[in-house]
Amino acid sequence: MPRYIIDEAALRRNLEILKSVSNRAGVKILLAQKAFSCAAAYPLCAQYLAGTTASSLFEARHGHDNFGGETHVFAPAFAPEEIDELLGLVDHVVFNSPRQVEKFGAMARARGVSAGLRVNPEVSVATTLAYDPCRPGSRLGTTRAAWDAAAGDCHHLIDGLHFHCLCEQGLDELKKVLAGFDAKFGNLLSAVKWVNFGGGHHITRADYDVDGLVKLLNDFHARHPHLEVYLEPGEAVALNAGTLESRVLEIQPAGPDGISNAILDASAACHMPDVLEMPYTPRIAGAAICRKPRTAPGEPQAAFIYRFGGPTCLAGDEIGTYRFDHPLHEGDIVAFEDMAIYSMVKNNTFNGVNLPDIAIRHEDGRIETLRTFDYEDFASRLG
Repeated sequence: MPRYIIDEAALRRNLEILKSVSNRAGVKILLAQKAFSCAAAYPLCAQYLAGTTASSLFEARHGHDNFGGETHVFAPAFAPEEIDELLGLVDHVVFNSPRQVEKFGAMARARGVSAGLRVNPEVSVATTLAYDPCRPGSRLGTTRAAWDAAAGDCHHLIDGLHFHCLCEQGLDELKKVLAGFDAKFGNLLSAVKWVNFGGGHHITRADYDVDGLVKLLNDFHARHPHLEVYLEPGEAVALNAGTLESRVLEIQPAGPDGISNAILDASAACHMPDVLEMPYTPRIAGAAICRKPRTAPGEPQAAFIYRFGGPTCLAGDEIGTYRFDHPLHEGDIVAFEDMAIYSMVKNNTFNGVNLPDIAIRHEDGRIETLRTFDYEDFASRLG
């Protein structure tokens, strides 16, 4: 304890939705490994998806070796000492700037790797500044002005265009971004072979307009029939397909606000860092997120409200406040929902807190432990 549990049945449900979009719209959908990179689940994912995307040499190798299919890579800049090995692993390489094209575009073409350019449509739709690649001063993507100002001898090295502007968003936001992309870069599309719509598409969310997405993609195809179209969602692949189980270590007496602190063996800082980075409050099975524990001054505090915190010394290692319909006790297990995405790939061992086990619940209900961690994983990491 604690442990992440990947739900194989939920994962397959997501994959079936994505495959239906791929089939109905004639597009290729890739797994963005930055959100979900559990190799044990790759054979299942590979039945439905066309390949993987990566943002580093190690991610590219992971997708190439364990997933198969197409391997795509993008980074804000590539290291010269890694580019040769990287080009031996990937089918597509997406450069972030004309300078990167000048440095490595000819090398990619000589290796038979299709080269693309990440563009910035300058349409901000992401609601969290840290996740908005189109915000002023962004280092991600090339604006049309920057591309037009670049030396013309690198333009011919580009086979495709890539934009990524969304973050956990739906069709309406995609329509806005695509309109901006068409306005800024549409006249370049006749000279390229493919376009990548990036990630951040919450396609498998219950309220997502999947039929509308298929129509938008088919309309785009009708306007540009020569283009191959890619999407690379990460969250949508494993959305709501995993939990993080945690144990209550201690419950402190209620403070002046009437709320008891419950100390868990799971940490926001270590095991679900997006809770602090986004920030957001994760759902818990059987509990309600309590955003306003006291509705009016002097009003009696409702029973069974707990502020969950982790075992680290970080004062801000707090997960959220929750209302239960029963009291919690030491040793009780709570299950945080939607923890297959980002949590596992971003976790860490701050304060020497061990990493959770990783398990998978198979479709027959059997739970298999895939990986456990110990002191050596912590001690060897920093040499």
